Amino acid sequence: MAPSEVLAQGLNALLGLLRERGLRMLLLFAGVLAPLWLFVELADEVHELENFFFDDPLLWRMHALASPALDRFFVGISAAGYQYGVIPVDIALVLGLLAWRRWREVLFAASSFIGSALLNLATKQFFQRDRPSLWDSVAPEHTFSFPSGHAMGSMTLAMVVFLLAWRTRWRWPAALAALAFVLLVGLSRVYLGVHYPSDILGGWAAGMAWVAGLYIVLYRNGGPWKRVAQANS
Repeated sequence: MAPSEVLAQGLNALLGLLRERGLRMLLLFAGVLAPLWLFVELADEVHELENFFFDDPLLWRMHALASPALDRFFVGISAAGYQYGVIPVDIALVLGLLAWRRWREVLFAASSFIGSALLNLATKQFFQRDRPSLWDSVAPEHTFSFPSGHAMGSMTLAMVVFLLAWRTRWRWPAALAALAFVLLVGLSRVYLGVHYPSDILGGWAAGMAWVAGLYIVLYRNGGPWKRVAQANS
């Protein structure tokens, strides 16, 4: 076989692997490794009680926008980012998947939500970072600050919805809605003065890495819905 034919076969094989596994490799890098690197960098500074140069200036800039209307809006967004939004939707999604007998998707979603909550509680207790106290918040919090539970919980839900929807026609509406929700929840926590921006970044990074890692482990042989669809065909 001529060297050119060998090279052509090798390139075709490589392109085939990239087509088959390229998205999974991208998810590994962008969804797991990069967020983990960011979280480790943030966590190291928090552990050493270092201040981030951007935390206080961003907090004061958001506080300069304060008004009664924005107070009501961001208090509502903050509530939707946890007890009145994220948690009920988490439960509803798992119950819906159970009703549809999508067992692997149930395991993925439930493990993502429960694991994220437990990881957040554990890391808060480990780092024990005090919350900002630059002004009296209209919605004060008294637990530890890093990483943000609202940011981590909203990112966890957003990633689960996005990854489950990726192989459907709803991928881009789901992606845009998830992105907008995550950003609004994170912004609300900074506006209310109950989290440093670095807390938000840490919560986003931890939630993304956890869900993406679970997805790679649970869907090694295909994406969501695939095995169920094959079994029913």
